[in-house]
Amino acid sequence: MSHTALLRPPGPPRGEPLLTVFGISFDYGATRALDNVSFEVIQGSTTTLVGARRAGKTSLTHIITGLAKPSCGSIRFRGRELVGLSNHHIASLGIALVPENRHLFASMSVRENLELGASPAHAQAGWRQRLDRVLALFPRLADYADIDAGALNLGEQQMVAIGRCLMAAPELILFDEPTRGLSAKLARQFFQLIGTLGAEGMTIILMEQIGPAALRLSDSAHVMEHGRIVLSGPGLSLLEDERA
Repeated sequence: MSHTALLRPPGPPRGEPLLTVFGISFDYGATRALDNVSFEVIQGSTTTLVGARRAGKTSLTHIITGLAKPSCGSIRFRGRELVGLSNHHIASLGIALVPENRHLFASMSVRENLELGASPAHAQAGWRQRLDRVLALFPRLADYADIDAGALNLGEQQMVAIGRCLMAAPELILFDEPTRGLSAKLARQFFQLIGTLGAEGMTIILMEQIGPAALRLSDSAHVMEHGRIVLSGPGLSLLEDERA
């Protein structure tokens, strides 16, 4: 059985649109952080959005997951409108986020942080089996299960953040700059993990600054500049473009 077999529920057949983002704009004070952003995420694919800091990637992540409300536009997940729904409601539909800077509960143990990931109602069945699978993905966390998450190094904390996300039995995972602050060696390891999850059928949106490494993982990719998508195509086809 694959690692992800117990980590996600069955969804639409691979090849059908799972998430559709259409005409999303977002004003942050007097600044237009997102401007008419549109793209589609196909079930079972990895979609990468690359761009420098403040290109709009995190703002887009917050809007998809209900942490912010767009000025206009539509986001549909399996045909259901997400704009206007709470973060909690969106999580219950099977969308999970590995946030920038991890946002762990530092004074809680690794095990407690992981178990919190299974809070959505749809994720409560089978959570012990998923915990076993997460610890199989990250054997080091089994050794640190009773240690406070705040005592871990950045790479280990990122393992907890990803494991917590997988505990939610997501149908769609958003990774917001998962390699930020990590060494080149650790970044390669996490890209390899994301590639493995994608190869096993997980639907992924990857937001990254590291263009080449992220593009090699992606089925489709979009380059963002100043809140807009300026280039789109298959990931490998964008490797030679200087904007990526």
